[in-house]
Formats: sequence, structure tokens, C-alpha cells
Amino acid sequence: MKVKMILPALTEAESPFWRPIKYSLFPPLGLATLAAYLSPDDEIDLQDQHVEKLNLDDNPDLVVIQVYITNAYRAYKIADHYRAKGAYVILGGLHVTSLPFEAAPHADSIFTGPGEDTFPKFLLDFKNRCPQKIYNSTIRTLEKVPPIRRDLIKRHLYLVPNSIVVTRGCPHHCSFCYKDAFFEGGRTFYTQEVDDALAEIDRLPGRHLYFLDDHLLGNTKFSAALFEGMQGMNRVFQGAATVDSILRGNLVEKAAEAGLRSLFVGFETFSPQNLKQSNKKQNLEKDYVKAVNRLHSLGIMINGSFVFGLDDDDKDVFKRTVDWGVKHSITTSTYHVLTPYPGTELFKSMERQGRIITKNWDLYDTRKVVYQTIGLSAQELEDGYWWAYREFYKWNNIFKASIQHQSHTHKLKHFFYAGGWKKFEPVWNFLIKTKHLNNTLPALETVLSKINFGNKHEKEAEPMPFYLPEA
Repeated sequence: MKVKMILPALTEAESPFWRPIKYSLFPPLGLATLAAYLSPDDEIDLQDQHVEKLNLDDNPDLVVIQVYITNAYRAYKIADHYRAKGAYVILGGLHVTSLPFEAAPHADSIFTGPGEDTFPKFLLDFKNRCPQKIYNSTIRTLEKVPPIRRDLIKRHLYLVPNSIVVTRGCPHHCSFCYKDAFFEGGRTFYTQEVDDALAEIDRLPGRHLYFLDDHLLGNTKFSAALFEGMQGMNRVFQGAATVDSILRGNLVEKAAEAGLRSLFVGFETFSPQNLKQSNKKQNLEKDYVKAVNRLHSLGIMINGSFVFGLDDDDKDVFKRTVDWGVKHSITTSTYHVLTPYPGTELFKSMERQGRIITKNWDLYDTRKVVYQTIGLSAQELEDGYWWAYREFYKWNNIFKASIQHQSHTHKLKHFFYAGGWKKFEPVWNFLIKTKHLNNTLPALETVLSKINFGNKHEKEAEPMPFYLPEA
């Protein structure tokens, strides 16, 4: 059987503001995971439109398309194209789960939720010529999941080909989280067997790993065993966690010992009222600066996530947020305009209030305002969003944030990482066009490694005194 698996490009990936490097980081791991359930005799073509031109002139028997909100219209066109050619087309992913009745007319079968239980069932039904129109995930387990088909991934096209996911979902339920709706109808957070996760890590070449899990520290027992098993593997890795998990116990220390060098942290907002609106209880009454200092004392760089446009925000929120990030040496910041994704509690609430002003999904890219704002006008919100990015990544702010670290090692790592990520766009574009992006991976590993650029006997200094961030 000829199988075509497609990740269509997100609309924002082709906008005038497109940063090609941002969309050339990770391969389509979800599709490669589903491919493991196919027969070894199947002819499989996995294509990612972010890094390659789609070939639509082929004639596969089965087409599998992963749908996100801002590639939905493109995904539907591709699906219609292949159905007209006689292929059997299935659609799944976050957007299909949120709006199954929108997606259904464009597919022979649709999938809601994760596919580890439903895709094997579909393949059996398809073989027996009795496939169902809708497959809803209800059994949530990662036991006996076959190894990911990494042979289908074009590693040379990605900066971080060694992406990995060892859990599914998140134990928290933020009202704006797109993925929360994806796991309805079953367990919303579950893990692999530790031995299976370690075996997958062991199969990956090189040193660097990027855990794409929503919350790598979400299950203390699992994560502690995972980090213990990674001791001696000589890995450096990046991941994501919450403020609460950083402050609790000694799990983050175990992660650092196993090779954690950079962490994505969802600070989102400094306003208690905004945290309540977002149902982000795990951040309420938490000491952000204490969490930051704890990570810095371990030599872990921070990618801070912040959301603008919550109802308690005012015109000064952008400057306060940028100033806080620079003052506390956040290595990189990711800013978002609040976006009420369909299927989330935020969307349902705003729809009841009549605040959703457009359902053009191409605009739901966390850069544009798609709802009626409070406190800020839509123009002020969008202007403030872009101002925050420009201001945070000015050379003087990168330098100012870098030199506040206690060790020379961390100062240099911060400067090279933040500067390299945002200030060398022509270089990244050249590497992408010439297909040499993956050649920069050793440089990334070097920056993430515990290397002392100055005195080789230098030790990380004690963290600065803890204090609460300004609201």
C-alpha cells in the first residue's frame, strides 16, 4: 500500500514575518509515530511543507494529514485534492478534535484525540474494507507503542531532529490551552514506561535532545526515574515545565544532573486576576523569581512564555514584562497575543459573551487579535506585542541580561544563545536554503554543555536572594 503522510505549512509560516528557522526546528513526530503502526511492506512518504515543497502529483492509496488551526484551510484543500484522485483520506490533530464537523466533509475518516489506540483500529478496519467515519480516542496508554519511524524523517532539514515525547497531555487545565480539549474523553496526562522512554533516547544519535512534552516534570515518579536512567548517557537536553514544579522538591536538580540545560517556563502573566481568568492555578501565589534563581543556580537557561491581552492587562504590561525579563536574565522570551482556540474554555466563555470577532482560523496565530479586548484596544495589543519582541531582543538588553548572571560561563552562554537565535536571521536563512541547517547542531550542543569559557575551575555562584516579582 502506498501511504502519504502530510504536515501542511501553518499560514504564519508563509507570512512576511516568517522566520524560517522557527519552522525548521522539529520534524513531524506525530506522523512518524503513527507510521510505526503501518506494515513494513507499505511504501510511506512523509512530507513536511515547512521544510520542503509538497509533491501533489502522486497517487497514494491512503493519505494521512495532520491539522492545526492555522493550516486547516490548506489541509482541507489538500484532502479534497487527493479524494478527487481516488485516495482514501484521513484527517486528525488538534483542530479536527476541536471542530470535527467542520473537518468531516473533507475526509473519508476523521480522528479525534491522540491516535495510539484509534489508528491501529482504523488500519484493521481499512484492511477489512469497513472503515468508520469517525474514530474517537478513549483508551489512553503508551504501553506497547512501537518505536517511532525515524527513518522517514529527513534529519538534515531540521535544527533539532532529536525531538522526543515521553508523556502525553498535561496535569493542568489552563482555559486558553489548545491541547486541553485534545485529551477530553479519557486520561489527560499519562506517561511511557520508563524503560521504553530510555530505549527511545538510546536510539537517538548525537548528544542533544529536545523533549516536546507539555510538562516534562509533570509526573514526579516517572521523571525522577527517567532522569536517573539518563545518568551517564552524556546527553544535553531541553524541555518544558511549570513554575510550581520547579519550586517543588528536588526534581529539577535531578534533571540538571541528567543534562537539562534549557527550560521553557510558562510564566504567562504577573497578574493574579489574569491567572484566575486563565485557570492557571499552578502559578497563583508562586514566587517567579525564586524559580528563576533556582534554575540559574543550576546553569539552566530559561525560555519564558508570556501572554498579552488578558482582561487585567493595561498599556504598561508590555514594558513591565520586558523589563522583568531583562532584569532577571531570562535567556529568551516567547510572547503571545491571547488566542481563544475553538474547543477551549476560553473560546466557549468568549463566545457566550459575544466577544469572538472572527472565525477565520488563519488569523488564530497568537499574533493577531481575534476577540473583543478589555483594557487595551486591538491595535494597542498588537503594537505592544511587536514592541515587546523588538525591545527584549535589542543588543543592549541581551547584553544587560547576560552580564547579570553570577558565573562567566552562564553570561557567555546566555549572550551567544539569545543573540544567535534572534540576531543572525540571514545566516539561518542561508543554512536552510543550502540544506546545511543540521550542521549547526554541534554549536548548539556546545552552548548547552557545561563548558567554562574562562577559568576551568570556576563554580556556579550561589543564587541571588529570592524576592517576589512586581505585579
